[in-house]
Amino acid sequence: MATPIPLAERMRPKHIAEYIGQSHIIGEGAVLHNAIVQGSIPSMIFWGPPGVGKTSLAFLIAAALQRPFFSLSAIQSGVKDIREVIDKAEKLRNFNQEQPILFIDEIHRFSKSQQDSLLGAVERGLVTLIGATTENPSFEVISALLSRCQVYVLESLSEQDLQQILAQALAKDSYLQEHPVKIKEHEALFRLSGGDARKLLNIFELVVQAAYAQKQPITNDFVLKQVQQNMARYDKTGEQHYDIISAFIKSIRGSDPNAAVYWLARMIEGGEDPSFIARRLLILASEDIGNANPNALLLANNCFQAVNVIGYPESRIILAQTVTYLASSAKSNASYEAINKAQQLVRQTGDLPVPLHLRNAPTKLMKELDYGAAYKYAHSYVGNFIEQEFLPEKISGTTFYQPGNNASENKLRESLKSKWKDKYGY
Repeated sequence: MATPIPLAERMRPKHIAEYIGQSHIIGEGAVLHNAIVQGSIPSMIFWGPPGVGKTSLAFLIAAALQRPFFSLSAIQSGVKDIREVIDKAEKLRNFNQEQPILFIDEIHRFSKSQQDSLLGAVERGLVTLIGATTENPSFEVISALLSRCQVYVLESLSEQDLQQILAQALAKDSYLQEHPVKIKEHEALFRLSGGDARKLLNIFELVVQAAYAQKQPITNDFVLKQVQQNMARYDKTGEQHYDIISAFIKSIRGSDPNAAVYWLARMIEGGEDPSFIARRLLILASEDIGNANPNALLLANNCFQAVNVIGYPESRIILAQTVTYLASSAKSNASYEAINKAQQLVRQTGDLPVPLHLRNAPTKLMKELDYGAAYKYAHSYVGNFIEQEFLPEKISGTTFYQPGNNASENKLRESLKSKWKDKYGY
């Protein structure tokens, strides 16, 4: 029988040396590592998917700096709880104690008034704030608070990280040592975890219980069978949060309004934040539909604004309308592909010079150097078009945007072809 404390909690690291992953911020010589060594850290926000070590890292920082540590969950705490922590911090200051660290899990769930109540304490240096969020803090954290925090992006754990975590659990956990099983294959464990250490350890503990009881080795098929039997519930706090939203987005992208509205219902019944859903629809309207149906972005934007005004339960109707429309719409990822190609070329070629005729000429010297001299004003020509070069000479003729094969973008292709002839291969 498993111990009451989950394996993921039992394996939470006690020292920074035991922390696995996020070497880009906490590894030797990295910015946060250096700040801890120097004993001076800023208020910060850890932004990343579930199970990548946000909470553990906050605990470890406090332990390494030997600072008082207060922890609040944004789901369970209110303004009263924040004020109580601030009162305690003021008392510590009066007794010349170290500045405490205040960790707030899921800070994106705090309302504006709750975040405002934090602001004064951070500004006065009463606490060092560490917030953890799975959501983009630019959307979810008020600008005044965000400007006083350093944002660190935590990444999904690599397969090598997951291997280390599993090996560490097998070597150190007493329950696993008392219930030895043979592991023949790891791939399903790593794939199902999705870079989430907590999910990996929770799945592994579940599989070990079954394998030990049945005297079976752990194989990919055995893992999949156990997980399918035990993970049918939607959990917006982590376990299936990203799996459900992935199925939702892929159903819309695949033009299946029936599947899309089913996954929408799963999220609604699970209590998912409607703003979270609406933001994903905004992104999808551009990434997967784009110029195949420009109205999609307009509807998604109106949906985003409406659900933030209305909220549940009525916003479910607006979400359903938008979801079924987007799923039924023509699709094109041409704009998404275009910006990807352009950014890749920029990284490869660096800062290519702007053609002389396209440069701004606000000063006499610039005009004397012929900045903008040969530029042709399109509206002065028939059809508001005149052929001229707009790319740096080195990449002249490079095509980034290829219109998709749909009614709307086929019209765009014909228009571009009539203007540019064979230059861009339209």
